[in-house]
Amino acid sequence: MKSFLTCLVLLFFVTLSAQSEDKINGLFYKIAVSATLTTNEDYTIANDYGDTFINLNGIFINNTIGYQFDSRSSIGLNLEYDHYLDQNLNFFPAYLDFTYNILDFDDQVFIRGGYGKLLDLGKSFENGTLYKAGVGYRIYDDDFKSSCLIGFDFSRKRFGYRQNDKLSSFAIFLEFMFF
Repeated sequence: MKSFLTCLVLLFFVTLSAQSEDKINGLFYKIAVSATLTTNEDYTIANDYGDTFINLNGIFINNTIGYQFDSRSSIGLNLEYDHYLDQNLNFFPAYLDFTYNILDFDDQVFIRGGYGKLLDLGKSFENGTLYKAGVGYRIYDDDFKSSCLIGFDFSRKRFGYRQNDKLSSFAIFLEFMFF
């Protein structure tokens, strides 16, 4: 199994290095960080404690290997680590997502959606399902090979006994995409 994964990673990097100058399709790698924010219910305008109105509630780290079909559409396989600070919950979703560029100029506005499983990696991680939808803006570098993506994602996680527990979050993301 390790040799298969090594060959797959090697093939991925060889394919990346053999790509043409004009990049409109092919394999890509994407790394991302996201954060969910929540309001502080105990906040008052004239507080003496240094409390803020908006607090960090969760941090997500995502890795994606995907394929871009043309200048508008792509699909990706995502592995992500999610940690919610207030609830002290950990998730490890594996999911597929589809991205479509609704405005295709030099920089692009896109929408995306995804569905997958929350992997059971032990007592610290919850298992279940994940639904995700988002919108964002993609900014290319000078040679149109790499890009930076910023935007918002809405995710819904169902977990627990018979997936009766639900957790919805609205996150802001920053991603770096490499061809």
